[in-house]
Amino acid sequence: MKTRSDLFQIESEIEWQNPAPGIQRQIMGYDGQLMMVKVKFETGAIGTVHTHYHSQATYVASGKFELTIGEEKKVLSAGDGYYVAPDVAHGCVCLEAGVLIDTFSPMREDFLK
Repeated sequence: MKTRSDLFQIESEIEWQNPAPGIQRQIMGYDGQLMMVKVKFETGAIGTVHTHYHSQATYVASGKFELTIGEEKKVLSAGDGYYVAPDVAHGCVCLEAGVLIDTFSPMREDFLK
C-alpha cells in the first residue's frame, strides 16, 4: 500500500471508486497524517450513518445534502461545510446531486485497500 500520494492529482488520471449505490469517490492528496477525497453523489444517494476514529472536515462543493452528525440534522448547500469529531456517528442524504470534498486526519487507510 502506498503511504503518500503523487505530488499532483490530475482528475482524468484518478480512478473512481464506487463505495455505495449512487456514490463515487476519488482519492486525492494524502500522506500518513492527512487525506483529501472527492465524493460525488447522485440525488437520493445515502451516505450511511457510520463512525471512524479520524477527524473529518468536509466542504460542500456543489449540490444539497441533509447531514446528520450525532443527534443534529442540518441541510447544507454549496459553499457550506461541516466538522465531525472522532468516533461521532454521521451520515447524509443527497437532496440534489453534488460533490463533497472530505478531509481526514490521519489518512483513511481503509480507502486505499
